Amino acid sequence: MKKQNKNVEFIDETQERKELRRLGTIKGLLAGSLLTRENVIKQLPFILFLVALAFFYIGNRYHAENLVRENSELQSQVKELRAKAISTSAELMHLSKQSEVVKLVKEKDLGLVESRTPPKKITVEKDKDK
Repeated sequence: MKKQNKNVEFIDETQERKELRRLGTIKGLLAGSLLTRENVIKQLPFILFLVALAFFYIGNRYHAENLVRENSELQSQVKELRAKAISTSAELMHLSKQSEVVKLVKEKDLGLVESRTPPKKITVEKDKDK
């Protein structure tokens, strides 16, 4: 077999690729040359849309977190108020017993006496003549 020496040519990178590589570096970003490229300028409305969308997303998340926090605070207040209402109604039921009312009247010396006669039912007859 014969060895053939082929001339291997290295293709030099085009000027555009060199420029892309140069602009893609951190130095290009810090210098601001990345932002002046024509492709970036063409995409500027889309980039601004993405920035606005990001702001909207951040604001929406902040608002949702505030609503969740407020909801949990309101739920704890509802639990506290429900417990207070139950205890108040139980206390009222206890105080409205006949024996408790008699005790309170005696303690406060109101001069009231418990009636020993049962209540009578009063019936009113309507006049049919009218």
